[in-house]
Amino acid sequence: MNHEIYMQRCLELAQNGLRAAMPNPSVGAVLVHEGRVIGEGHTSPYGGPHGEVNCINSVAEADRHLIPEATLYVSLEPCSHHGKTPPCCDLIIRRQIQNIIVGTVDPNEKVAGNGIKKLREAGKEVTVGILEKECREINRRFFTFHEKLRPYVILKWAESADGFLSPSKKSFGGSVAGSREEKKPVWITNSYSRQLVHKWRSEEAAILVGTQTVLDDNPQLDVRDWTGPDPVRIVLDRTGRISGDHSVKNQKIKTIVLTEKTDLTNLENLLYENVPFDSNLPKAIMEALHRHNLLSVIVEGGRQTLQTFIDAGLWDEARVFKGRAVFNDGTKAPILGSVPITRQHIQDDELLIFRNYDQHDNI
Repeated sequence: MNHEIYMQRCLELAQNGLRAAMPNPSVGAVLVHEGRVIGEGHTSPYGGPHGEVNCINSVAEADRHLIPEATLYVSLEPCSHHGKTPPCCDLIIRRQIQNIIVGTVDPNEKVAGNGIKKLREAGKEVTVGILEKECREINRRFFTFHEKLRPYVILKWAESADGFLSPSKKSFGGSVAGSREEKKPVWITNSYSRQLVHKWRSEEAAILVGTQTVLDDNPQLDVRDWTGPDPVRIVLDRTGRISGDHSVKNQKIKTIVLTEKTDLTNLENLLYENVPFDSNLPKAIMEALHRHNLLSVIVEGGRQTLQTFIDAGLWDEARVFKGRAVFNDGTKAPILGSVPITRQHIQDDELLIFRNYDQHDNI
């Protein structure tokens, strides 16, 4: 039997549940009897059944007698502990499935090989490591969270053709009597690229910006140009310069403000966390997000925020748009010092994708 074919199908299924499953991994499962797929499924939204359960439950009534004779393929080790749902291992044992093919071991200390051990002790034949690299890759946020005890970090910015984040002078809108002039946003990318950014936001657990970005642009940090969940907003505000008038404090989306101030009161959807704004800031941010069970974060801050993460080596991916505009002067883009792994064009924009393989030698 070609194990890789069915494990690849597990990965395709797992892809469908990635965001909704957070902070759990998304697991794909396929049940095969004599070369015929009789059941398949992936992890439900958080709190719901896991992939193995959905797979077994999907088997048609006419095929249910075949379950004990079938081989179960699963992209991640079946869980052996009680969480939001009962252990998947117990269901596999109860349904008398004899052969289980596992993509990779679960890094969660609550599982970490115990699921495989439990199945083998029950007399099951368990094979581990089929398409292991691919299985780790698809749940790389989950693996990073549990192995490195921090969220998976994605840096994102747009720069002009000559390498600036913004021009030295922004244009101002016309003023009316009694009103202040407001800065107009300077768009480097086209509308298709901006929509893609909102899609990305819907796929991650959190989004982070620095104080100056909020003061300059008053961003909403939502997914209004896409359909999906809004990420948790993470805002750096060392001394409390961001007022209640800014969109990030409107409580429409859960927001965590990282600050040195200690006299702030938590609200239902607006929380404050104390972190030191010193050389340990990037590490402190990672620890705070880990405490809040956030598996991933997109950093969309200004140059200083982005460069801080780069200099600390605390990033996993970088997604950089290059527009056609030429600014000649302004705020320079961060210096990444890496070679992109892919380049693509979105109309007249160029999108460069980088990976920090120093952080992921085994992926």
